[in-house]
Amino acid sequence: MKIAILTLGTRGDVQPYAVLGRALKERGHEVVLSTAKNFESFIASYGLDFIPVDADFQTLLISEEGSKIRKNPFLVRKHLKKFVYPMLQDALVKFYHLAKESDKVLFHIKTMADSFADQFPGKMIRTDVIPAGQPTSAFPNPVFSALPFPSFLNRFTFKLTDLGLKMWIRPIQEFRRKVGLEAVFKKPALMSLYGISELLLNKPDDFPHNSFFTGFWLDDSSSELQRDIVDFIANGDPPLLITFGSMPFDNRQDIAKLINVLSEQLNIRIIVVKGWGLSSTEKLNGIRNIKLIDAAPYEKLFPLVKAVVHHGGIGTVAACLKAGRPFLTCPVLHPLGDQFFWGKIAYQKGVALYPLPLKKLTEKKLVNRIKELLEADSLYENARILKQALEKEDGVRTAMEIIEREYPS
Repeated sequence: MKIAILTLGTRGDVQPYAVLGRALKERGHEVVLSTAKNFESFIASYGLDFIPVDADFQTLLISEEGSKIRKNPFLVRKHLKKFVYPMLQDALVKFYHLAKESDKVLFHIKTMADSFADQFPGKMIRTDVIPAGQPTSAFPNPVFSALPFPSFLNRFTFKLTDLGLKMWIRPIQEFRRKVGLEAVFKKPALMSLYGISELLLNKPDDFPHNSFFTGFWLDDSSSELQRDIVDFIANGDPPLLITFGSMPFDNRQDIAKLINVLSEQLNIRIIVVKGWGLSSTEKLNGIRNIKLIDAAPYEKLFPLVKAVVHHGGIGTVAACLKAGRPFLTCPVLHPLGDQFFWGKIAYQKGVALYPLPLKKLTEKKLVNRIKELLEADSLYENARILKQALEKEDGVRTAMEIIEREYPS
């Protein structure tokens, strides 16, 4: 079977699909993954065929224009026509032609590939790790979960996404005209796969029968930890790990200073994964109890640390759960974005502290919360129990079996 995988966004929007794609290829399927051109080497590391598109939103986010938008989201409309619409139209054209040539198409909701799903609904599968595309009464739209909506409005919060999508109508209609389709269309009801474990979040009872929570799509990297990281970990008590993911962010706090204060006041060792979100860390160089690294395979690193402080992306949440490590989420995106949602769900499961948004971070709050994180025995026991339960799941295999049984030989 020829399978196309379409996704857009930052690394957290790409890696789960690469993991799933590699597994499908190993089962004998012909797999091609299409996403932004800046991920070419990353996709190649998974042994997948790659079709690049110009929708490099990660580069846009770190550009001067992206910085202005992050500081003032109301400027986004001003930059849509100049920067975003052309990228989206290029991506949609390539996605459409690739979908036509494939037997099955797995697509991230951010690709807006459902804008041409009316042409071949039988082969299109909405494939996501965030349940933001289907309304439910069980929980609010994860993107708006930090806003103070009462629970009886949970289903309504999903309509807010539809309102936001109206700004994309023009480039979508122009794309459809360009490839010879009618501009006006109706999105079909499609099968949905979610790389989510029900051990963390139950699939809502009011979801359609053709929606599935398969379990997490996690990596088993062949890469080993670098020797300097292994040596640092072995040279004392298990360290705290801090990372804020791959998304650039603006923050009024001096994060590097806060990390140094945290190490000194609690007398702990810390590993800092810099990424794009935490780039100004020069003042931490040379401090004995702090180790700065650019990246590392989480499935090898997380089991060796004491606990984790991170932005709250579902991929990092899943890595913590798989490693059996408790955590504190400091959402970079707040109050909009799904990071708060996952932090709160993990808190309710007893494996994390209640989320502390990055913009609300202070020296006192950080020190007190990390002290609580390191000393709360119940968090460690709950994380251990959940880890053992997750070991019995195989989200990738479950997803593949669903995809294959929907395509009889």
